Amino acid sequence: MSKKNRLIIIEGPQGTGKTTLANYLRENIPSSNLYRLSGQSDKTLEGKEKSRIMYEALLTYLKSMQEIPMDLIFDRTFFTEEIYSRLGYKEYDFSDVYQNLVQQLMELDYEMYLCLLYLEDTKLYEKRLMRESHHNYQSFSIKNSIDQQIAYLKMGQELKNNLIKVMPIAMDDFDQAYLKINRTFSLKQK
Repeated sequence: MSKKNRLIIIEGPQGTGKTTLANYLRENIPSSNLYRLSGQSDKTLEGKEKSRIMYEALLTYLKSMQEIPMDLIFDRTFFTEEIYSRLGYKEYDFSDVYQNLVQQLMELDYEMYLCLLYLEDTKLYEKRLMRESHHNYQSFSIKNSIDQQIAYLKMGQELKNNLIKVMPIAMDDFDQAYLKINRTFSLKQK
């Protein structure tokens, strides 16, 4: 039996280090592709339908990639859409679409990881958010990042007993986070 491809999804608030971790994984996992999704900026009910169509197409694409020997790394997916909806950043409830997408995801034949990034010292958000350049999709603030962190970690608890391996990763110290990542994905220590 051949080894399953890995599907690694990185989620977390602004300022936790998603881009840094995604780049690290791409540079250290041979035969991998990195995808960065920006989501749907339309916050209306039309946006919900656009998001549903986009993420269902993504799952169709993932299904088509199952047999190609390549690990896939995603910097955000539909989990972000659900969190933004839960926190009231959207005008709609995304939970019905989200539940359907999670079910479809679990039907895929990957070794799946959901890396939920967070900061143990939430004061680090201030430093990180000040140095990062941002788009205007969602307003950036320490409060938003902390609220998102709480919501993502709660989501991780909800997903614990299914086929997706949920990995909360403290990103306060990148070197410590890399050690955890290296062990999990059997990467060479640098």
